[in-house]
Amino acid sequence: MTFDLRLMVYSPFGGRLGVLPHPLSVEVGMPMNDVPSLKVAYTTTAVGADLLDQPCEIAVQWSTDGTTWTEAPDSRFLRIKRRGDSSDPTGLTRFELPGFVWMLRKIVLYPGSAPLVDGKRAFLSATAGAILQTFIAEAKGRGAVPGLNWDFTPTHDSAGAVWDKALTIYYQPGMDALTALQNLAEQGVCDYRVSGRTVQVFNADTTMQRDLASGAAPVDLRYGRDIAQAPDDGTLEDTASSVLVVGDNGLVKTLTNPAAVQPWGPWEQYIGAGGVSDEGTATILADSALERAGSERVQRTRGIVLYGARWLPLKDYRPGDRVLAPGDGGVLEPLRVRQVTLARNGAGAVGGSLVLNDRFLERDIRLARRTAGIVGGSTADGGSGARPVPAPEAPEPRTPAAPQGLIVNPIAYLDEHGFARGQVTVTWGAVTQDVGGVALNVGGYELFMRVNQTGAPWFLVASTEAGDTTATYSPLVVGESYAFKVRAVNLGKTGPFSSVVAVTIPDDADPPPVPTVPQLATRLGVIHVTWDGHGTGSVPMPSDFARLLVWMQNPLAPGWSVIDSMVAAGTIVVPGQPYGASRQFRFTSIDRSGNESAPSSSATIATSALVDTDIIGEVIDGAHLVDGSISASDKVVANSITGALIKALEIQTGHLAANAVTADKIKAGEIQAGHIGANQVTAAKLESVLTLSTRVVAGNASGARVELNSSGLVVFNASGQQTASISAATGAVSIVGQFASGVTGARVVVNPAGATNPEIRFIPGSGTNQSRIYSDGSRFTGEATLIMESGTNQASTAMCRLTHAAGFWQAAILNPSNGEQRGGAVSAVEQQASIGWMHPTQQDQYMLFDQSGTLHRGTWQYGSESGLIMMSVTLSKGATYYQVVLGYTFPTTPKVVFTAEQVSTMQLFSRTNSDLFFYDPAAGSPAPNRTFHIWAWR
Repeated sequence: MTFDLRLMVYSPFGGRLGVLPHPLSVEVGMPMNDVPSLKVAYTTTAVGADLLDQPCEIAVQWSTDGTTWTEAPDSRFLRIKRRGDSSDPTGLTRFELPGFVWMLRKIVLYPGSAPLVDGKRAFLSATAGAILQTFIAEAKGRGAVPGLNWDFTPTHDSAGAVWDKALTIYYQPGMDALTALQNLAEQGVCDYRVSGRTVQVFNADTTMQRDLASGAAPVDLRYGRDIAQAPDDGTLEDTASSVLVVGDNGLVKTLTNPAAVQPWGPWEQYIGAGGVSDEGTATILADSALERAGSERVQRTRGIVLYGARWLPLKDYRPGDRVLAPGDGGVLEPLRVRQVTLARNGAGAVGGSLVLNDRFLERDIRLARRTAGIVGGSTADGGSGARPVPAPEAPEPRTPAAPQGLIVNPIAYLDEHGFARGQVTVTWGAVTQDVGGVALNVGGYELFMRVNQTGAPWFLVASTEAGDTTATYSPLVVGESYAFKVRAVNLGKTGPFSSVVAVTIPDDADPPPVPTVPQLATRLGVIHVTWDGHGTGSVPMPSDFARLLVWMQNPLAPGWSVIDSMVAAGTIVVPGQPYGASRQFRFTSIDRSGNESAPSSSATIATSALVDTDIIGEVIDGAHLVDGSISASDKVVANSITGALIKALEIQTGHLAANAVTADKIKAGEIQAGHIGANQVTAAKLESVLTLSTRVVAGNASGARVELNSSGLVVFNASGQQTASISAATGAVSIVGQFASGVTGARVVVNPAGATNPEIRFIPGSGTNQSRIYSDGSRFTGEATLIMESGTNQASTAMCRLTHAAGFWQAAILNPSNGEQRGGAVSAVEQQASIGWMHPTQQDQYMLFDQSGTLHRGTWQYGSESGLIMMSVTLSKGATYYQVVLGYTFPTTPKVVFTAEQVSTMQLFSRTNSDLFFYDPAAGSPAPNRTFHIWAWR
């Protein structure tokens, strides 16, 4: 699959002008929740250069076939900056273009019709959609940005979802819309992008965080196929194991994280939390800081392959998506795409890179947003955090007006004992007037709370100073509903309360870490399952960890079930499993709030018997006893062995002493026909000789019957036709029609009724999914072809057929509905043989062998166990060489054949078991990217 980029030019807010066919270079960066950028180098002598003479819009489009071109989100740019040298005869001009969202910088907030609050415009209980629509709609009403569009509303985001956060915040007139939008995104209120000329804004971590890392077909970016390079930039600068929080009213809180990285011993950190006076809020701030400072912070950059890759940027994934990619140590893990960068050189070669965040860094971002919401004073953590400057206080004790825009933001946190507790951050609009509408500077505010039940008492939970319109309170009970209201105070005069806002305290929703893989052993006929007490990557379990669930399944009959649990590191014993049968185990962890982690990696083991003659059944027969080991006089208690304890037919005549069994020892009625062995009743034991002088018939004497006569045993059908016979003279057996080993259950049927050809059919214990062996005379004239067919799989999509003929042999996977080949096949004829994968409509993949040589049809692939690697890779030059990472370590140094596009001077400088080093003496500086096509084998 070929991936390419092109540049399409549009007039400002207008139609398409044409394509820029010959850029010298193109580099486009598309970060999440930031302004994209495009760099283009073009010469005035190239076709299309005139399109860049005036301000215009450039769309970056992608294609995989060179015919269908697509403009992805955040791919429209503004040609507003250029630089060149008029003395340069080549006419080289470089353009630096910001993404279309940059145009929001040219929209500023006007004062509006409502009175300003100390020079600031208030947005009370407003959504991100309401705030941004105010900016854009008012600007368009003034005639600005006529071609800019948006598709969100004050109530719903661009995906049609109801806004999940609201803000009470103040903005200074003159603030531009882009600053406001970026601030809202940084605080976790929303995500944004631009589609063409339409600004799209979504609830944070929803539409722009697609989970492509799980499911049946995850987007898995792998070394050598999708990713060529994987540099990581890490720092320990911000790590700490202890944090000191100092709040108001003498609040001092110290928390430690013993699991933090401490190569030089404990490091400390300080948080000044002005306005915080309750321990719960201080705990949240300290925990958030410790989690962010507990380990090395790593930015992961991944160079991507665009030729032969399975997954392509923009087509299969885009900024914000979560994908599987090599993380720490190259192990695939879910990572979030934070930026996509693509580059195209003058020769048309396209390369690129990704910036990825792991789950720890994503959690850091969420924690930072939560902290900002507590100390910044905005319920949804948005806005500048600015507060009105107090005006001169009026001397008379007038009654202040009721506060407006009350918002309550509840969150859950873990206390020092690991139990979930609730905390609220409450924000309201500043009161600047008395009840009569006259300007007033209040002295402070009082926040009241009660359980949200009729008749429950209100009580004061926080008081703030003048100008402080945010308060926090904890601890609260998770799952409980609370009501809040606030009033202003002026020189001891209290005003009316605000409207009441009720919220329910959420429970902790963060699952514990994924446990490490089970360690298995088998001994004394049982399985031992061991857990080391940690999460994957040696992460310690959090303080609210409750228990570990142990899951087991039979791999041959999948279906996981919980068999036991552990509350700490240890071992459980799993008895009662059949010997030699594999059992698969995995773990999940659960916290006190019931959150369950994803499953751990699994491990498989089978139990072994104690000894070769291990006693498994309920009955002890002679084979289990050593001769002479049990003496009747020493080991057998009188009357302890009864008939119920003796295995059927185990006591034979040779085991009895002569004349030991007499009539008085036989219970009346105990000897029945089933107790008499064959040939045990002879003429000598009968009173007289029995002589058969005629036939014995069961059934109709002239119709359907079974007959015993002097010639043998014969069977007739209803028409009087003989269908089976056993000759008394020779013992020969003749059967006409179907013969079955049983009527129901697992059985073999020979010549089943309705079969077209002579056939042996094997029927399972239940169902109709049968296998068979039959002879087909229609395949080859005058020949009998023997065919063996399996049943179908559970989905009825595949079966296996083995064909034996005089000059033809084949084993193949078929489509059971029409008999077409649809998978692996091995065949041999007189002149040739083949092995591979075949399908009537998809590309065949097989090897063909005959006297003249070997033919391969299809596509070679390479992987972690290949002895032959074929690959194409585009990469940049290092300090001295172009280094190709094969993605696999050969047992010996491979032999190599290569082609380097765009250059004929490239040399293979050296090679190792896993890397190739190329040198181009004519590369120049800076050296261009090169594309290599490589065969390597051992």
